[in-house]
Amino acid sequence: MRKVYLDSAATTQMRDEVIDRMTTTMKDFYGNPSSIHSYGRSSKSLIENARKTIANILNVTAAEIIFTSGGTEADNLALNSAVRDLGVKRIITSKIEHHAVLYTVDQLKESYEIEVDYVNIDPTGNVDLVHLEELLANTEVKTLVSLMHVNNEIGNLLDVQKVGTLCKDHKALFHCDAVQSIGHYNMDLKEIPIDFTAVSAHKFHGPKGVGFAFIRKNSGLKPLIFGGEQERGQRAGTESVHNIVGLEEAFKLAYANLEEEQAYVSSLKTYFIEQLEENIPGVKFNGNCKDFSKSTYTLVNICLPIPPEKALMLLFQLDLKGIACSKGSACQSGSDKGSHVLSAFLSEEDMRKPSLRFSFSRFNTKDELDYVISVLKEFMEG
Repeated sequence: MRKVYLDSAATTQMRDEVIDRMTTTMKDFYGNPSSIHSYGRSSKSLIENARKTIANILNVTAAEIIFTSGGTEADNLALNSAVRDLGVKRIITSKIEHHAVLYTVDQLKESYEIEVDYVNIDPTGNVDLVHLEELLANTEVKTLVSLMHVNNEIGNLLDVQKVGTLCKDHKALFHCDAVQSIGHYNMDLKEIPIDFTAVSAHKFHGPKGVGFAFIRKNSGLKPLIFGGEQERGQRAGTESVHNIVGLEEAFKLAYANLEEEQAYVSSLKTYFIEQLEENIPGVKFNGNCKDFSKSTYTLVNICLPIPPEKALMLLFQLDLKGIACSKGSACQSGSDKGSHVLSAFLSEEDMRKPSLRFSFSRFNTKDELDYVISVLKEFMEG
């Protein structure tokens, strides 16, 4: 059976160079980075070099990069500490955020009785920046805005420069989940007024279980996990040296090849959209998929015109044909509920139809996309 992986928004295939470097690190650098002997110092050196590499690419200081287990931990760190330690009494977010943000905000509302407001979403799934400015203007308490850069289900892009400027003008903090964007877009965090962000290595061909938080210097953010003094006192626990090195390698390669891979993956997305429109009558595109200035080049979310009873078999049939895609984010794949992102802006009629997310990477080919189109076409006509 043919295998086609089109779920890179959930996780990406690791690069061979990343695997090779991680393997070497596991063999040769096994000392505890907190130990003062040469084995420990060698491991610690790898971690600090990785921190500097990442900081240089993002144009920030090394002290502003804190390694974590991934984006979820980084989101939790920023949101929890902002309320617990920085005096935030109000959070403005949206109903299309990742659950790492939405569930954390719910918990903070319950535990600390903070005020939570949700910015409006327009009919195409975009954050209403006019409404955001109105919400920011209407407050007398310390506020944090939490909005993601690239939506993980529909791919819509947020104007982070504009949002950051709005937050700065109204003396609000800005937390931005950049899990789907960093590694795929150039981001100068010295120039973009973001206070906190979250990144996961496995979204740009690195290992799972490692990521980092960007925490703006002198923010006052305090640890979420206590124990040792690792990560400059910001995150206790013995560092996973091989994973951090894998993150660094994947990060370097992502930016070394960024323009070339952006062009290639963009061409795959363009081709896939063209073939869908040509071969699948009535297909709809959720979000800004067809506008590359407002949508990431890495994914397409489509709505298919088939009845609900047939829709139940669609993902099963695709899997039988060796095609990996998603009905939404992988984080909710075990749930029978519809997508919270799509339900925020789609009509009830369209919510009853199946929506699929196809996400691409440098490892995909047009020949694979032709195969997917043929399978979809056969299913629609069957």
